[in-house]
Amino acid sequence: MPGRRTGAVGLLLALLSAAAFGTSGVFATALMDAGWSAGAAVTARLGIAALVMTVPAVVALRGRWHLLRADVLGVLRYGALAVALPQLAYFLAVGRLSVGVALLLEYSAVVVVVLWTWALHGQRPSALTGAGVVVALAGLVLVLDVVSGARLDPLGVLWGLVAACGLAAYFLLSARTEGALPPLVSAWAGLAVGALVVGAAALVGIVPWRTSAAGVELAGWSTSWLVPVLGLSLVAAALAYVTGIAAVRRLGSRVASFVGLSEVLFAVAAAWLALGQQPRAVQLVGGVVVLAGIVLVRVGERPPVPPDPSPDPVPAAPRARG
Repeated sequence: MPGRRTGAVGLLLALLSAAAFGTSGVFATALMDAGWSAGAAVTARLGIAALVMTVPAVVALRGRWHLLRADVLGVLRYGALAVALPQLAYFLAVGRLSVGVALLLEYSAVVVVVLWTWALHGQRPSALTGAGVVVALAGLVLVLDVVSGARLDPLGVLWGLVAACGLAAYFLLSARTEGALPPLVSAWAGLAVGALVVGAAALVGIVPWRTSAAGVELAGWSTSWLVPVLGLSLVAAALAYVTGIAAVRRLGSRVASFVGLSEVLFAVAAAWLALGQQPRAVQLVGGVVVLAGIVLVRVGERPPVPPDPSPDPVPAAPRARG
């Protein structure tokens, strides 16, 4: 069954992408504890990832540069809206909100994706998909522990919603297949554009820029600042975006956006293993609830299998009259 096989591969790629994205908090925390600003960490993450991916992307193009030229507007849109915007808006939101509230607002992108595909493409969500939305977001509230120590600010909420729109753009633009570049090339070009946008934002003072060559603490070990920078670039950017684009093209934007919620669970697990931040019982319950919501959406978005029509009976050959 090619369709089921494609869906299974897409699901595995989506989980791999979510796990890779989930490591970003551990690496970024190590850098920021050593004196890096968030803007500098993200610019390094995107820029170094794009630099490392240049040779593989050129090989993947195999001289077909006309494909890149033909999709230059798509590349600029992806880099600005799907890569740079959610990260910039999240940093501006987290400066005014508690981290849990900022993440919850950003991940409400799943609702934006559902509404967008319904309004523009007529893909009305099923009852199971609607239930999955409610269940997954409720689980996310528990995992992020939003209620405990929540800090609210109107401008911060606005930036959180902008981050949600940027994250929704990531799933919606990644799902484009007609005339699209190979996933590796799309990720490379988008990361390059994103690095330029975030770097420009830091240059004009929208986000602070601060770096440090001091050693960092990572998973209880003292190491060079290069280790978390390479982790952010190679794992949380290059691997995460390439597998993410490939997954969205197989699963579609709606299912992929809900599987993407598992990034929060991977982030909690990574913080537990690397930073000793043991999750509370309510977060573990929330993780189970999020997974239940993802399953509901996966089942609700599965296309119905048409019944196998039985072949028409072959009429018996007329008997010869004797």
